[in-house]
Amino acid sequence: MIFGFDPDKLFGLFVYDRSSPMIFNSGFFLFLFLAFSLIYISLSKKDNYRIIYVILFSYYFYYKSSGIYFLIMLFVTVWDFFAARAMYAAESRSKRKLLMLLSIVANLGMLCYFKYTDFFYEMYCSLTGRNFSSFDIFLPVGISFFTFQSMSYTIDVYRKQLKPLDRIQDFAFYISFFPQLVAGPIVRAKDFIPQIRKPLHVSGEMLGRGIFLIIAGLFKKAVISDYISVNFVDRIFDNPNLYSGVENLLGLYGYTLQIYCDFSGYSDMAIGIALLLGFHFNTNFDSPYQSATITEFWRRWHISLSSWLRDYLYISLGGNRKGKMRTYMNLIITMLLGGLWHGHSLRFVCWGLIHGSGLAAHKFLMGLFPSLKPSGKGMKPVWKILGTVFTFHFVCFSWIFFRAETFEMAISMIKQIFTFFHPEILADVFNGYKMVFAVMLAGFVLHFMPKRLENRFIDCTVKMPLIWKAVTVTAMIVFIMQIKSSEILAFIYFQF
Repeated sequence: MIFGFDPDKLFGLFVYDRSSPMIFNSGFFLFLFLAFSLIYISLSKKDNYRIIYVILFSYYFYYKSSGIYFLIMLFVTVWDFFAARAMYAAESRSKRKLLMLLSIVANLGMLCYFKYTDFFYEMYCSLTGRNFSSFDIFLPVGISFFTFQSMSYTIDVYRKQLKPLDRIQDFAFYISFFPQLVAGPIVRAKDFIPQIRKPLHVSGEMLGRGIFLIIAGLFKKAVISDYISVNFVDRIFDNPNLYSGVENLLGLYGYTLQIYCDFSGYSDMAIGIALLLGFHFNTNFDSPYQSATITEFWRRWHISLSSWLRDYLYISLGGNRKGKMRTYMNLIITMLLGGLWHGHSLRFVCWGLIHGSGLAAHKFLMGLFPSLKPSGKGMKPVWKILGTVFTFHFVCFSWIFFRAETFEMAISMIKQIFTFFHPEILADVFNGYKMVFAVMLAGFVLHFMPKRLENRFIDCTVKMPLIWKAVTVTAMIVFIMQIKSSEILAFIYFQF
């Protein structure tokens, strides 16, 4: 230590620490982003330098999240860049198809190794009678997101919907761009690539909207999601048998809000940061719990993944072009694979099966009752309200399998809710967790707030003078730092 300054501690901030990945809601990132932005602005008229600078920062950002595994992202970038160019230049359809398959195999092969090796090995051991011992393979943060993003590029080139890039640095920029790198949204090449070489311009509207989204995302994550997680939800899900059915149900409602605030909070910050850097991402969440049908829910929840599964899996399976029964099966298969995308556990398979069956059932009912439109529009108000309540609880039920540590614990929670409810203790539960339920109430009120009211808040932020924008951001950061949980919690979707 020199004059009270510890160089080792400073050096440690820039070295990978598995227990402390780089996340948006940390003070270190906020200060680092400020320093990054100053250099970024100075390179606004030097496209090549700016692109390389962002790539280097993005790789550092990923290194702080997953260490040496940033080399995987480098491999995906190089492999798919040259595969797409060779695919586009190929004269025969068979050669193009072979190159596309090689790209998909490389991406899915890595994904399967890191996410499913233990799963397949456990199946093999159970079939052969051998003792299972986990390989304990580290899962690089965000590997599911950047591999899906890269595959969408090569598939679009194969379908001749996109011309391959000439510069590898542009493709590296697209794959590694740090705001959405580790937890989405999954950005399509056709939407993002045309923005890379455009003159850098951040309008007043982009600045105001970006600031609003960053503040909103921080509030959702650090104030709502983390607070109810640490103080209530985790306790219930860690051992549901210790609690009554009514406490389990309230814990389930809490997790329903927690995962939305956690994941949409990250998406809000990613979209907001991108806007401050001059880039537009599509909306990833659109008040999904306001949905009146399960189909509408999936048009509002994790939109980048659901649209990816629709365009590259559901349609490839035949979509709705091969008869009703095939359509229902395609929906179920798509959601089953969507469940497996999240993890190799039986509970994720159940989660996908529940949603796939729900989508198929809604498709079937639409044939009988045409008024049951996917968006819920055209429904009578009473049916829309009932549909919203039913869809919300259908989604809540599926979250049990998504969140529970094991399939057995998920079943235990369901049993507690349906056989050991004890509503007479409800007043005592509310009294014991007053602050938790106050935060939950605030979270649900904000979620069900009319869109026009949210747009008014955005407009107010946009119209603020620059000095007041800075004051607002500073005040909100200080406020959030004061009331957030003492421990910085990683985003839920970092594990996928």
